[in-house]
Amino acid sequence: MTKKPLVLTEEAMAKINRNLISLLKQCDAKCAILVDQDGKCVAKKGFTKTIDTDALSALIAGAFSSTRAMAKLVGEKDFSVLFHQGDKDHIHNVLVDDDTILTVIFDDRTTIGMVRLYSKEGAQKLKDILSQARQIKKKGKEMDITKEASDRLDDLFGA
Repeated sequence: MTKKPLVLTEEAMAKINRNLISLLKQCDAKCAILVDQDGKCVAKKGFTKTIDTDALSALIAGAFSSTRAMAKLVGEKDFSVLFHQGDKDHIHNVLVDDDTILTVIFDDRTTIGMVRLYSKEGAQKLKDILSQARQIKKKGKEMDITKEASDRLDDLFGA
């Protein structure tokens, strides 16, 4: 079954961005990135200028895809957390839901325990925001973006 693309309103994006900023402040991390299952960066906050977030997002999604396959081989549905420890920087990845991953990059100014604690809370908040965004309804029916776009074009150019 083909999944419908996630369409986020300005309000939902504002909530996501506030959540990422709050997470960064709580755990004193360098940056936070929200990645979709296709490897696209949905949102990013913090010090990301020196990071190719598009390439990193694609690699994170690929890592979770292969990890999901490994989990199934050992009888698990998923492994919900991936952690990569470097000499200076570390990457903590958490599944938000089946389609989204929260990535937190941090250094030795904080601990993995703080990052795990606050990213777990942040992931739950993001899950709620994304769930609400997927439930957007218009006049009791699920919003059909193609129809809405067509209607707007008709309004602009007359039909």
